Amino acid sequence: MTADLYVETEGDGPALLLLHGFTGSTATMWPLGRTLTDRRTVLAVDLPGHGRTGLLEPPDHRFEATLAALVRILDQRGIDQTDVLGYSMGGRLALGLAVRHPDRARSTVLVGSTAGYPTDAERAARRRSDAALADDLIERGLEWFVDHWMALPLFESQKRLGDHALAEARSLRLANEPDGLVASLLGSGTGAQPSFWGELDAVRGPALLVVGDEDARYRRLAFRLASGLGQATIEVVPEAGHAAHLENLPAVSAAIRSFLDGVDGT
Repeated sequence: MTADLYVETEGDGPALLLLHGFTGSTATMWPLGRTLTDRRTVLAVDLPGHGRTGLLEPPDHRFEATLAALVRILDQRGIDQTDVLGYSMGGRLALGLAVRHPDRARSTVLVGSTAGYPTDAERAARRRSDAALADDLIERGLEWFVDHWMALPLFESQKRLGDHALAEARSLRLANEPDGLVASLLGSGTGAQPSFWGELDAVRGPALLVVGDEDARYRRLAFRLASGLGQATIEVVPEAGHAAHLENLPAVSAAIRSFLDGVDGT
């Protein structure tokens, strides 16, 4: 039996699964999620190794096991279909849900995400680098790891948020347990997940691909994703990098609300 994940629920209307990125939690996604609760019942999930879900048994941190746990959340609540919104790692899981369980994903919103690495060699190289990073986390400690993670070039644009917001973000990341992050990195990192590039045609519902205009790599990936999805719209968000929902929340929220209106047919 797949382990249960911690879920917080707010709002009214059709269901929307809200999935955070690596080192995040429900708390890091609610600023966006609460802008949608007037039209969706938002189910914010703490993914394996994170937040109140914390460390699970080793098999439960695998990517496919997490997809099964997300389906279990829907089954437990009698939800036949849901919109799915994920950021980065959460976006990879959202896409995985839409590919593996297309009957359950009404629509998909991906913020700064990808379909994985297309080749075995790339996945193997990423697994090796993630294993080395996991070793560093264990040896140097959580504070070193969070500071290292936040200093990656991918997150450089977040400096625009200011010292107070960055300190709060650091505090939220530090609320996770080191062993949980290690298990997540090794079990659901980009090198551990399947490549979905050849399976994008399995996605049935519409998709919105949100990417910051300063996030060049993921902007390219968004256009590549759109070419493989049957119903995809790209929203390039100004004054934003990888975490566009943090750096330009009004623009991201407006784009998602408009997209959901289209899903609802209004």
